[in-house]
Amino acid sequence: MCRGGHMFAPLKVFRRWHRNVNIAQKRYAVSSAIAASGIPALLQARGHVIDQVAEVPLVVSDKIESFRKTKEAVTFLRRSHLWADIEKVYHSKRNRAGKGKLRNRQHKQKLGPVVIYGQDAECARAFRNIPGVDVLNVERLNLLKLAPGGHLGRLVIWTESAFKKLDAIYGTTVANSSQLKKGWSVPLPIMANSDFSRIIRSEEVVKAIRAPKKNPVLPKIHRNPLKKRTLLYKLNPYASILRKASKASAKK
Repeated sequence: MCRGGHMFAPLKVFRRWHRNVNIAQKRYAVSSAIAASGIPALLQARGHVIDQVAEVPLVVSDKIESFRKTKEAVTFLRRSHLWADIEKVYHSKRNRAGKGKLRNRQHKQKLGPVVIYGQDAECARAFRNIPGVDVLNVERLNLLKLAPGGHLGRLVIWTESAFKKLDAIYGTTVANSSQLKKGWSVPLPIMANSDFSRIIRSEEVVKAIRAPKKNPVLPKIHRNPLKKRTLLYKLNPYASILRKASKASAKK
């Protein structure tokens, strides 16, 4: 008997829970996630149902910040044609594969829209009981909520006050235009025209580059004659006679 025994290699609370990330890198990631939330193709690629949504990004009045009841939030989502995305969350609940079921993570389900407010944090009471919906403050945006799993394109519902604060928080295309983040401005696109295939086929580029070679010189392929009989017979024609003779002797 072993009195006072202990677990081998027990779990410690002083594990490395967090990772240090450069501030500029964090800001770049959040800016990219915000920009991606305004592209319908990325939202649909992530699985959001936005066929009936009026526009993306979706900006609504500050009236939703006064909601305190879940039924008010549900009515708003139905009128905005966002309830189909919530139904997708309801239908997606399933058991997790593997041992995670035993570790307090039995179920998995998809995510719905995220509501970003500017002033009144009490609106979270109305939305918190709807599955898949998250509520964030525009001044404290969480990258894990804007791009869950590292995948850009989450559906965002902006209140009017929150949307107006974006320029002051993250700045514009002018250098150092952010009022709250020192020395920060929105990342500028390197390419003025993102249609790369059109650029590469344009007349100016085609004239400037070398014409493609019609008869490219391919590298010589080295084959093993001990495994390729045709190559062996080319190198040693008598090998076929020896092979036939060995077969004949084996039959006798």
